[in-house]
Amino acid sequence: MTTAPTAVVTGAASGIGRALAHGLAGDGYAVACADRDVEGVAITAHDIREGGGQAEAFEVDVSSAGSTRRLAEAVGQLMGSAYALVNCAGWDDIKPFRDTDPQLWSTVIGVNLFGVVAMTHAFLDPLVLNHGRIINISSDAGRVGSSGETVYAGAKAGIIGFTKSVAREMARDGVTANCVCPGPINTPFLDKNSQRLREALARAIPMRRVGEPEDVVGAVLFFASAGASYVTGQVLSVSGGLTMNG
Repeated sequence: MTTAPTAVVTGAASGIGRALAHGLAGDGYAVACADRDVEGVAITAHDIREGGGQAEAFEVDVSSAGSTRRLAEAVGQLMGSAYALVNCAGWDDIKPFRDTDPQLWSTVIGVNLFGVVAMTHAFLDPLVLNHGRIINISSDAGRVGSSGETVYAGAKAGIIGFTKSVAREMARDGVTANCVCPGPINTPFLDKNSQRLREALARAIPMRRVGEPEDVVGAVLFFASAGASYVTGQVLSVSGGLTMNG
């Protein structure tokens, strides 16, 4: 068991999830780093411990309700009941909607939307016990749409609606639920795309650069903090000004 409050982060093997795990550890949380990439998530937890933080690595497939339940049990036994749940696991394959197929739809929705639903349900009891925080990582694609990411954008939009509904249901139990929507971020996923696309994105962003995973950390730390105890059901874009609608 840990003495620090426990934060669970999915997608912690790389990209935004890894940055969030490090950021939460640096802010005093014991971090349960979860991912289906066993080697990657083990590296994340190891690096946090090497830096003086508290972290453990766990395997999870967020698209499986059974796997998320097993994760909740394992985290509870090893680290104690969770105070914060950060749902960051995500996946996409950029292509025109007419070129997609049911297998792609199932995978994208399973990881991006069902995963958030399953993880939240699995961890709800300890979060209620601790008057905890749910922080869901959606995307600006879910707020304004994105060409080549139609199903992904739909799943990410679903996260926003789910977050607001959970926030309404759980407010009387002292649990907050909020949503962070990153814009284009420099992650392994973005690396799969052409340099031409990256340059076009940078030109479209008022701050003239693609975001870094560390740019998302501050928003998550705020929603997890005592200063956000009266903030719930909110959506915060972290996009360098790419989208500015409320």
